[in-house]
Amino acid sequence: MFKLPVLPYEYESPGKHMSAETLKYHHDKHHQAYVDKLNIALESAPELQGMPLDYLLSTGVVLPDAAKKAIINNGGGHYNHSLFWLCISPNGGGQPSGKIADMIIEKYGSYQKFVEEFSSKALGVFGSGWVWLLPNGDIITTSNQDTPITMGLSAPILCLDVWEHAYYIDYKNKRDDFVKSWWDIVDWESVSSRLDTPFSI
Repeated sequence: MFKLPVLPYEYESPGKHMSAETLKYHHDKHHQAYVDKLNIALESAPELQGMPLDYLLSTGVVLPDAAKKAIINNGGGHYNHSLFWLCISPNGGGQPSGKIADMIIEKYGSYQKFVEEFSSKALGVFGSGWVWLLPNGDIITTSNQDTPITMGLSAPILCLDVWEHAYYIDYKNKRDDFVKSWWDIVDWESVSSRLDTPFSI
């Protein structure tokens, strides 16, 4: 059975960038619901229980028709959010260094150009979805709770949730303000670690 991960920081710690109310609502309600529904879906497919979520969401796995949609939707929600919490930190922000900085500069010319490209993609997502940074430096978006691994791509190293529930309490309909503020809590040390050790559940 999958479990809701414990946040690696206090609800209040991101401060003005993400309120405690938003974190509690987002983590304790939305993410928990995906975990609960995923576990319910897997009850009808006992042969899949105990399998890593990465495996269940990968393109080569044949899921039973009765549970396929629920596993992909809710499994994606669990995978995406579990990574999202690791991408931010109250001690985050600033510019990356080391291998992640080298990769970004090689791909985009500068950190600022990368931020502009990523932010533009985030603001361009219609409706609900996610923005992802892949290990090769590509920036992609997905709709709803789709995730790069369901597309046969590498495990992402950074993600941003642009569903309204991620920011509406704090920023109302101003996604652009949320995206701008989010850069101040990105945990680049955590992001960099996934270049060597891919994210897995």
